[in-house]
Amino acid sequence: MKLRALCVAMIAAASFSAPAGAHHSFAMFDAGKTVTLQGTVKEFEWTNPHSWLRVNVADDKTGKNLMWALELSSPARLTTMGMHADTVKPGDKVSVTFHPMRDGTRGGQFIQAELPGGKQVVRANARDENE
Repeated sequence: MKLRALCVAMIAAASFSAPAGAHHSFAMFDAGKTVTLQGTVKEFEWTNPHSWLRVNVADDKTGKNLMWALELSSPARLTTMGMHADTVKPGDKVSVTFHPMRDGTRGGQFIQAELPGGKQVVRANARDENE
């Protein structure tokens, strides 16, 4: 009976820890590289667990707009950084700095942005990366 109770307890503990382990790592981003691009906001997705900023950037070679998808923090964390659901809107001109994807796809991990009107938004721990 004690063995059965122990097994049930272990299974329960494992099932509760699985969601915490499900959070992805940031290994897909190249933290050793930093890219800054200027573009036009296509979409700002204010959602959990991570918000997304999609920016159209003119390709240097072709001049065509290419969409870049940048992963940001959660809405709660973004609020502490001074961002809100209506901080940027489609059509806004922005400058974004990010760690690019290791595989070369057009995306990355948000570091900072200069928003319309010159407002600067910087990921809190980004300041620590350069020290």
